[in-house]
Amino acid sequence: MINSDDLAFFQMIASNPSLAETARTLNVTPPTVTQRLQTLEQKLQLKLVERHARRISLTEEGALLAQKGKLILTDLADLIDDLDRQKKDISGCLRVLSPFSFGQQYIAPLLAEFQSLYPNLTIELELSDIPNWSVGKSWDVIIYIGELRDSSLTLHHIAPNGRFLCASPSYLEKHGFPSHPDDLRDHQCIALRENAEDVTMWRFSNSRTNEQSAIRITPKLASNDSRVAKQWALQGLGIIHRSEWDLTKEIKEGRLVRLLPDYRLPSANIVALTGTNHRAQTLRTAKFLEMLKHELGAKPWYD
Repeated sequence: MINSDDLAFFQMIASNPSLAETARTLNVTPPTVTQRLQTLEQKLQLKLVERHARRISLTEEGALLAQKGKLILTDLADLIDDLDRQKKDISGCLRVLSPFSFGQQYIAPLLAEFQSLYPNLTIELELSDIPNWSVGKSWDVIIYIGELRDSSLTLHHIAPNGRFLCASPSYLEKHGFPSHPDDLRDHQCIALRENAEDVTMWRFSNSRTNEQSAIRITPKLASNDSRVAKQWALQGLGIIHRSEWDLTKEIKEGRLVRLLPDYRLPSANIVALTGTNHRAQTLRTAKFLEMLKHELGAKPWYD
């Protein structure tokens, strides 16, 4: 069986007046060309070239091979070009699952920008604070914030994200500042129910002594919507435990005050989850991951 290399070699023979000229074109010795031609003729069990004193001529079979082979090589080159263009084209549908508030503020604008860069692309964005892992394969990218206990998906780090304990100035004026995590038992706390986490167990680590504390709060108010929980805190209704990306603006404006600064809460880094088959990862997914890391890795909530 001959292959594309054989066809290309014979095209070179057919386009030169002699085997010696073919050897010079290929930058090999004349015996190398002669031996390879003999091998090709043996494969086909056909005589392809008539050898004369200073030139060659193609047999009828050789002329047919040259003619059809040229068409095959042209079609093959066109096919490779088409595949390369397809590989480089960002198209199809990009399906993204994201937490609700973060998705509204950061993922939705980035997806709109991404689609404008690649007009042949369509976007599907679903927002949910309780992602359904059982249907993870239906998403190209899952944005996740929080403690990731177990996942068979591939994790891509997007941005660091700490958690803060905050309350409004009006709440603190009325109830005072906690000085230790244990003091939270005497305060009104607001719980945000998301990601199926144990949201009433607040864990702390002293940044100086490494003292570990775990406090079980009894929330006066609880919601599965982060916007509602933050609004309650802004209204002076209690202390909130929330990601820095969501509280930084209010802290900078003085509408919320960070509490227990000597204590660290478990981080909730922002990550993207994709399927485990790297070869199957589409170019649109890879390019969107690049955009996420570039745009969110700089922590734009501090701008």
